[in-house]
Amino acid sequence: MFKGSLPALVTPFKNGQLDIETLKKLVDWHIDQGSHGLVPVGTTGESPTLTHDEHDLVVETVVKQAAGRVPVIAGAGSNNTDETVRLVQAAKKAGADAALVVTPYYNKPTQAGLIAHFTAAADVGLPIVIYNIPGRSSVDMTVDTMATMAKHPHIIGVKDATGDLSRVPKQRLSCGKDFVQLSGEDATALGFNVHGGVGCISVTANIAPKLCAEMQEATLSGDYDKALEITDKLMPLHIAVFKEPGLISAKYGLAKLGLAEEDVRLPHVGLTDGAKAEMDEAMRFAGLIN
Repeated sequence: MFKGSLPALVTPFKNGQLDIETLKKLVDWHIDQGSHGLVPVGTTGESPTLTHDEHDLVVETVVKQAAGRVPVIAGAGSNNTDETVRLVQAAKKAGADAALVVTPYYNKPTQAGLIAHFTAAADVGLPIVIYNIPGRSSVDMTVDTMATMAKHPHIIGVKDATGDLSRVPKQRLSCGKDFVQLSGEDATALGFNVHGGVGCISVTANIAPKLCAEMQEATLSGDYDKALEITDKLMPLHIAVFKEPGLISAKYGLAKLGLAEEDVRLPHVGLTDGAKAEMDEAMRFAGLIN
């Protein structure tokens, strides 16, 4: 169920408030463009700045609008285990197909603490995708710990943002071939799949969903020449998107396409002029704008 290109959806705002109608349109657009799944209210969805009610509403809206056409993996991570459990419960109630749960950030638990945290989340009964991003969370779930977690019937995969492609075969050997491995880095998504991954939870796909989906389909079918061709077209955009925080760039790109406002919530602010120019050039190179 979980493979291919899964955009880490931005949360559209208008004058600082949730723009639910635009969110619905974005869901339909992504599906029409060929995205294989949707991931709302992750970090790219500005989850740290959403109230609990807003978070739940975004998940409910995306699930309802998707209407089973593609799977929805709802962001449900927190560094508070009780809050994580509540978010997973809300995602399950809303009808999400899985929850994306990040390793607890800032408080830096031990590996035993990670096992206890993810077990509590998984015991809710909704499939869980571990989000391992040590660069932001300051804690790394080791391959051995992930192998332990993979034994839980509701822990079904990982979004791996370690940047270490050797992790993919190591986790494949330790967790089993059915353990879903999704890249958390756009620029290395092709290599990730070559090593045994099956997809990417993508920031770039907010702006270029069709190209990202086509690249994923090419790798999964073994057509690496086509995958390389598309990756070359997308690489300047991958780089430009992360020149400044990716969610800001994604919203800028969507505004250029006439699909959403640029509005972001503090502590984020809009792109600098230099970053905008780089985004414009990369979008032209990818054929997204004239």
